[in-house]
Amino acid sequence: MNHPVEDTTALDPDEAQGLKFKHITTRGELNRLEQANIQSGIAWMRRNRRTDLLSESYVRELHKRLFGKVWLWAGTFRQTGKNIGVDPLHIAVELRKLLDDMQYWFDSETYVPSEAVIRFHHRLTAIHPFSNGNGRHARIMADALLIKLYRLPTVDWAGGQDLSSMGNRRKSYIQALKAADGGDYEPLLAFAGIR
Repeated sequence: MNHPVEDTTALDPDEAQGLKFKHITTRGELNRLEQANIQSGIAWMRRNRRTDLLSESYVRELHKRLFGKVWLWAGTFRQTGKNIGVDPLHIAVELRKLLDDMQYWFDSETYVPSEAVIRFHHRLTAIHPFSNGNGRHARIMADALLIKLYRLPTVDWAGGQDLSSMGNRRKSYIQALKAADGGDYEPLLAFAGIR
């Protein structure tokens, strides 16, 4: 559940750039619109029969399916620098490295499946390939790998809470990602209920 203040917070012009619906003016309206699109994207992910999950094409298509009804730029790599993520010029190369690493982890059984996808999720969020929606996309991409590659159930990322608002669950998630940035995956594995 979003907090009332977050629901009524106005979007600034930079945040609204590329938004398909100009009548959306608050964070709450945007969150609801995105959530409806995400549900549609998850349904697409579950029913499609693509087998090339570890391809740039699939990564982009999944993002487009999750956010394409809301944002003009959905599925397109960001062109500008952010305070997180790799330089935009390196996104495609870093993504290719990650996809190759994931294929190796799968083929060689380097990690148990849940740990492999948690590591994949972390690196994808660290690359930060898109202008927005990177965490949600990375979590759903990890779930796609669990379902389609490993034939296992998904991670309960939210733990019955709302990860989109800045509650305790989201704070724990962000702290766990920062620990993984430093090479300590234990908090992220624990967050995902794996440890």
